[in-house]
Amino acid sequence: MMSDSPDKRNEWRAIFYVQARVGILFVPVVASLLLIAALAGNERKSAPDGIDRTVTGSVR
Repeated sequence: MMSDSPDKRNEWRAIFYVQARVGILFVPVVASLLLIAALAGNERKSAPDGIDRTVTGSVR
């Protein structure tokens, strides 16, 4: 069988490299979303329990 020829291996390797490069592009997006989620979680925890943030602006 000739399906395991060096050309086929190089083709799969090229496909893998392209997928890796595309994946690397999404790393900053995922990292920034995690950072935003962590900051939002910390902000929510530091708020007093009795205050609803959606109503606070109209109460003032």
